[in-house]
Amino acid sequence: MSRTATIALVCGALILTVAMGVRQTFGLFLTPMTLDLGFTRETFALAMAIQNLVWGLAQPVAGMIADRWGSARVLVAGAVAYGFGLVMMSGAATPLELHMGAGVLIGLAMSATSFAVVLGAVGRLVSEEKRSMALGVASAGGSFGQFIMAPIGQGLIAEQGWAGALVTMVALVALMAPLALVLRGRPAAPAPGAHSQSLGQAVAEASSHKGYWYLTTGFFVCGFQVVFVAVHLPAYLTDIGLSAGLAATALALIGALNIVGTYLCGALGGRYPKKLLLAGLYLLRSLAITVFLVLPKTEVSVLIFAGALGLLWLGTVPLTSGLVAHIFGVRYMATLFGIVFLSHQAGSFLGAWLGGWVFDATGSYDAIWIASIALGLVAAALHLPINERPLRPAALEAR
Repeated sequence: MSRTATIALVCGALILTVAMGVRQTFGLFLTPMTLDLGFTRETFALAMAIQNLVWGLAQPVAGMIADRWGSARVLVAGAVAYGFGLVMMSGAATPLELHMGAGVLIGLAMSATSFAVVLGAVGRLVSEEKRSMALGVASAGGSFGQFIMAPIGQGLIAEQGWAGALVTMVALVALMAPLALVLRGRPAAPAPGAHSQSLGQAVAEASSHKGYWYLTTGFFVCGFQVVFVAVHLPAYLTDIGLSAGLAATALALIGALNIVGTYLCGALGGRYPKKLLLAGLYLLRSLAITVFLVLPKTEVSVLIFAGALGLLWLGTVPLTSGLVAHIFGVRYMATLFGIVFLSHQAGSFLGAWLGGWVFDATGSYDAIWIASIALGLVAAALHLPINERPLRPAALEAR
């Protein structure tokens, strides 16, 4: 891997560390914010759901802009929106203010600072042989962010209150802007003699590929599962008499083990069929949730569950994005993966919102846990028939 590609990979991983790490602490704010502001859990959950939906809807647009004019401008704009969103969230006194700050603004920010834009930039700079591993390393940055930010977020809430903690995090998201400058520059045009394709043609081609729709549907399940856990696991654990500190530890453990899991998935994706790895990952998620529901809820069982889920948490990202790049090439990777990611965020919307709605209606999260198990089994089955053959092998080298 070239020196330029290595530096870009490090900066991309750091951007994802901040963007994903700060966002993954929001579940820790559910209980203190709802108690102080008199909101229901559904109100808070709807803000997180709006965030994920806006993120998904804006992601293809952010990807198209990055594919056309480069990633750096998109990333800087996202850092600015992130800061404003945190400030508005910290001063929210009504549900509308919470939904605008935590929902709309941070949702727009995530579309500009997360996986599709960052991985699109990184994917264009590395060879096909190294790409899966590079995407795994960059994606692990998001996991590292969760690992370090969960205990930091809990500590800030304890020392500064939830509003002060959110303001402090503004300084962290500002760090993404200088890191983005390393990823400046527009995507290169196809090499002479390589297959030339417009953005519209690339989208039409992917839309006619059955495997693309299987990937898209599977990623819906990923979003549903991980966002439900990230938003509602802290409240679920305190509901059953366990401590808020244990909840923060569980989220941190998920992040720590996800560093390992995401890297391994990226590395294995360069050696074995990605569709089989994805099928196995979704199957194991369903198994982990099933065992967790059956076992008595103790500190040990919670940490075992968090560790198992951490190994399976975001390994879908390098495998799914890598499969998109492998089949369709890297020229419009940010756009094509952005569309797949829209489905992920639709699932995230339902996982976050339905978790709050079902709890307020029934006093229990059981129905959503069971839905997560069933959806994981469906996703595992959907990946098996995907045809991984590249459509234009030559296009993969036209970066």
